[in-house]
Amino acid sequence: MQTQIAPQYRADPLVGEAESILRDCVHCGFCNATCPTYRILGDEQDGPRGRIYLIKALLAGEQTTETTRLHLDRCLGCRACETTCPSGVRYGRLLEIGRHLQNQALPRPPRAALERRLLRYVVTEPKRFRAALGLGRVFKPLLKASLARTLPPLPAESPDSARSEVAVASSAGRRVLHLDGCVQSVATPATRAALARILQRLGVDLRSAPTATCCGALSLHLDAWDEARALMRGNIDAWWPYLEDGAQAILVSASGCGSVVKDYGHYLEDDPAYAAKAARIAEIACDPSQWLARELGARSIPGIARGRIAFHAPCSLQHGQRLAGVVEGILTRLGYQLSEIGDAELCCGSAGSYSLLQPQLAAQLRRNKLDRLEKDEPKRIATANVGCQLYLAQEARVPVVHWLELVDEALVDVGTP
Repeated sequence: MQTQIAPQYRADPLVGEAESILRDCVHCGFCNATCPTYRILGDEQDGPRGRIYLIKALLAGEQTTETTRLHLDRCLGCRACETTCPSGVRYGRLLEIGRHLQNQALPRPPRAALERRLLRYVVTEPKRFRAALGLGRVFKPLLKASLARTLPPLPAESPDSARSEVAVASSAGRRVLHLDGCVQSVATPATRAALARILQRLGVDLRSAPTATCCGALSLHLDAWDEARALMRGNIDAWWPYLEDGAQAILVSASGCGSVVKDYGHYLEDDPAYAAKAARIAEIACDPSQWLARELGARSIPGIARGRIAFHAPCSLQHGQRLAGVVEGILTRLGYQLSEIGDAELCCGSAGSYSLLQPQLAAQLRRNKLDRLEKDEPKRIATANVGCQLYLAQEARVPVVHWLELVDEALVDVGTP
């Protein structure tokens, strides 16, 4: 795709990166077939190809409007189009740049900007998020029903899930790190607890760096790039002593966070103090499914029938990290019967902050997803990302759990493999 760059943008390296991405696009439109918002709205500007043209016009210096922002904001950032694209267009990165330039050319109205700032302030720090969630549950009877449904349960903190100080000390055993994160550490601590027990059975010590916090995804997606990079640097500083002490990997059990951590090298490549460390972090970060597929693959595990489940593969797992089928393979090997899911490549509507900022579209996507997940009457729905888990659970007719909880249950039944 040929692009005319406006004079005011020609020296901007971000625009150079965007232009390079645009050159790969051949206008084929295959991306629209797997775009959740295009399939619902049927508007070319609410599909990847149309949004690419909007960004191209912005780079050419055409006046941007709130209508342009509307169509860019409606994008989930699910990256299903990247999986579909035969030309390898890095649409997700192009969208980040497009939104960033849009906000520079036409700042958001004060109320919308404040809404996003408060969202980042509350969610990215676990103590603030826990306090806000606690207040929300106290005043739940006074809230609108639609808002009250968005409040997840507030589990009690436990020794398995609490973010306590962990000393860096040498040990003869194998060690890996875990990113406890912000929302997951508060709302679904059972995920980390299950992973710790699984790894313990495999002879691996799971540790958390107490000063590590939000991965930066929410700030990045809401165009607070400096804030996102500051969170990334803080996590690198928190993890580095553990890596020097022999930690073999950083496991990120929220797949949305994992997609971002694996890109730390890209986001900090122009930072001379952190570029090399960020590249190293990105290299050793992995989803637990990657680690367990290797660990369990070399072990004999008795097959026991465990009933039917439906697995929802988050967009961040199948499109962001390109790990489609890995979790499903592990669960099948452990005896779970997996339902076949129609349109499995489509987003559930959670998409980070999307369900809060675009509630009507998100709710329609969730209903479509749950219709497919619950079609064969599974006993439970499993997923790999805390956002998907919490959002689906609001309306699901069966329990929604993290897939690591199912692995933990299975390994208890068969004993240490």
